[in-house]
Amino acid sequence: MTGMSAETIATIWAFIIATAVFLYVCMDGFDLGVGILFPWIHGKDDRDLAVNTVAPVWDGNETWLVMGGGGLFAAFPLAYATIMPALYMPILVMLLALVFRGVSFEMRFRAVTPGQLRWWDWAFCGGSYVAAFAQGVALGALVQGVKVEGRAYAGGWWDWLSPFSIVTGLAVLAGYGMLGACWLVWKTEGEMQDQVKALARRMTLLTLGFIAAVSLVVPFLLPAFRARWFDFPAILAALPVPVLVVVLAWRLLRGLAEAGHNPDDRRMVWRDGIPFVCALGLFFLAYSGLGISIWPMIVPPDITIWEAASPRASQVFMLVGASVLIPIILGYTGYSYWLFRGKVKAGHGYH
Repeated sequence: MTGMSAETIATIWAFIIATAVFLYVCMDGFDLGVGILFPWIHGKDDRDLAVNTVAPVWDGNETWLVMGGGGLFAAFPLAYATIMPALYMPILVMLLALVFRGVSFEMRFRAVTPGQLRWWDWAFCGGSYVAAFAQGVALGALVQGVKVEGRAYAGGWWDWLSPFSIVTGLAVLAGYGMLGACWLVWKTEGEMQDQVKALARRMTLLTLGFIAAVSLVVPFLLPAFRARWFDFPAILAALPVPVLVVVLAWRLLRGLAEAGHNPDDRRMVWRDGIPFVCALGLFFLAYSGLGISIWPMIVPPDITIWEAASPRASQVFMLVGASVLIPIILGYTGYSYWLFRGKVKAGHGYH
């Protein structure tokens, strides 16, 4: 690393943080999506089954949120000091909702009366909705631009709230619902699978509508965004994104139609996972589209990753630790998912 420039090290850290955020969105997205679907999953047994599909992995999924936030604070302190005051409210609401949801996740299995169970079910569901919506609002507020003067946030307390941020909040809700439904298609069978297949189709179509709406608005938020999507040759890098979205959406819907056939075929367990993989692909393409728009800004429209970076020596020191820590996290996360692979049966759980 001694031969790398400060700009190269900062770029590496930008990709590490972006990857951590994306992994959080993917892993905690389907987890939150299960809670988002609760109003349409009726009966204690079906809700227990849905929760048991994520019970072994849900708390580890948020590791990546900590890494993304901690990495931003250490590697790009100027960005952290600018973004946090702009997004205090949605981030605080998100964290409180995640805590509340985590408590309800554990307590619903300890409820001794129907009334207690109903309360914790609604708490789990409500926490999922609030956390997902707050994440989407924070994303929209960041993408639409943050007012900066003299290397400090210069906007007001309510600048994060706008029509665009509300739309992105609803888009994240729909997207997480799609992820959660596709996850349940993969992990369940029989009547439960048929129920969530129908939910997955509706959530997929709703998510595609939001992707189209946000994609139409983003290029016109800032001149730099517009240049990335419409100027030549930058348009050549952006053009594959909408094409691949159409391809993945078609494959996802086709995978939902095929899911659950020939249940005695052991290969169907993996075929049932095709919609979930395609849903992850849609999130990756949407994330890539935002990356194409924003790069190399870390606080649109004024601060780039190189301007926000901490000293090179600090970033190199942290990069050594990250190069050891990240493979370990990936290893135990992958092992956890492999250990609890396969379908989850009714009445079988991990509590």
